[in-house]
Amino acid sequence: MGMTKAPYVLWNAGAAAAATEGDAVGEWQATGVSIDTRSLNPGDLFVAIKGVASDGHDHAQVALDKGAAGVVVRRDFSGLSKDAPGVRVDDTTQALEGLGRAARDRSRAKVCAVTGSVGKTGSKDALAMILERGGEVHASKGNLNNHWGLPLSLARMPIEATSAVFEMGMNHPGEIRPLSQMARPHVALITTVELVHSEYFRSVEEIADAKAEIFDGLVAGGTAVLNRDNPMFDRLSAAARNAGAGQIISFGLHDGADVRVTETRPDALGTGVLADVAGTELRYRVGVPGRHWVLNTLGVLAAAKAMGADPVVAAAMLARLAPPKGRGNRLAIPFAGGELTLIDESYNASPVAVTAAIEVLGMSEPAKGGRRIAVLGDMLELGDASDDMHRALAAPLAQRRIDTVFTAGPGMGNLFDELPREMRGGHAETSDKLAPLVASAVRPGDVILVKGSFGSRMGAVVDALTALADNHSDHEHGNGGRGRAVNGE
Repeated sequence: MGMTKAPYVLWNAGAAAAATEGDAVGEWQATGVSIDTRSLNPGDLFVAIKGVASDGHDHAQVALDKGAAGVVVRRDFSGLSKDAPGVRVDDTTQALEGLGRAARDRSRAKVCAVTGSVGKTGSKDALAMILERGGEVHASKGNLNNHWGLPLSLARMPIEATSAVFEMGMNHPGEIRPLSQMARPHVALITTVELVHSEYFRSVEEIADAKAEIFDGLVAGGTAVLNRDNPMFDRLSAAARNAGAGQIISFGLHDGADVRVTETRPDALGTGVLADVAGTELRYRVGVPGRHWVLNTLGVLAAAKAMGADPVVAAAMLARLAPPKGRGNRLAIPFAGGELTLIDESYNASPVAVTAAIEVLGMSEPAKGGRRIAVLGDMLELGDASDDMHRALAAPLAQRRIDTVFTAGPGMGNLFDELPREMRGGHAETSDKLAPLVASAVRPGDVILVKGSFGSRMGAVVDALTALADNHSDHEHGNGGRGRAVNGE
């Protein structure tokens, strides 16, 4: 098995009571923090959060039955015995924030906060991977980046951590400020600012200002890491200076960027990069295809440098990048005596991200007899411009010589109508109805991109395609015939 570290004790009864201004019941120690009994581990402290759809108090007893060390519940909650271990508080959401703040107060870790319209989660994961070389790293899991996810991620930070990376997301103005003030980062990275979530914002300037709230929690003299290619660079730069940033590190293709690309060699599986990192020339490979990932790595290198990592070591580690599930991972699916290549981008979509994914598909070489196929679901939260933004994808699809396009949803219906007849593969109102159309149309050698906003549920198409895997592969790959990942390591 190898040695596994014993989990750190994160909270005991006294520390949790002090952090939440609550009353401790019993003597206990917790090695984790949870707000969801479905993913709770024995030893976790369960915080019963009242959400929009459900109330964690209804699951407090389940948490204890599953081995929770204790539960944080309202003082007036009568659904548990009086001696159930945990903490009784006035408000459990404020209690979770209290745990997050106390974890940050007691920590000596150097903290980096990451936000941006696209590339947040990938950048956060890559940065955490690099910082692991230098000590104990704590990073938010998945995209726990909102008003519950961020305090939960903070509350899980062990006192032993030497660095920490937290993602912060927003759909509305005013959402990032309290998160940043809770995390108090030494380094704040904004990957880019684009017109996504434009339903809630009138302009890209408003989005920039909302992202710039990340500087409001920056420790005095901290570092802002900004995309020099982005039209909002000057606006963000000024906001960082006004908030007391001591240093601004810029990245991009721009001649004036501190961390910049001087040469790229893209292929379908990744990109060779020559970069200038504040005067040091570095060659490295990005193990994920797409120009947007190259730019993400520049931001990651800039942030790693600001966090005190060695840029040479950092660059060498970028070849190990693999995209998170649903964000560009490739699967080879044995099918009808040949293979399908699936590029799974089913997690999210904005016009910028879809265009980048189409570019990657265009660079992918189908096997003999195969085609480049794009399966696209609606891009959500685009407001009034939505129909035009969907239609506008016809140009990059033609430019990148995509053979066949399948679409799902009313927004993508506009694109489907815009396409020349020979490119139209099929359209359906929902991804569930589209999935069988795609599955019956593919043939060996095809490279298939599946992309859409989370709400358009394009995972249904991914499932239908992986289910096509020839059954004999179950024994060969030992993974239920779901195909194999082909993203480097």
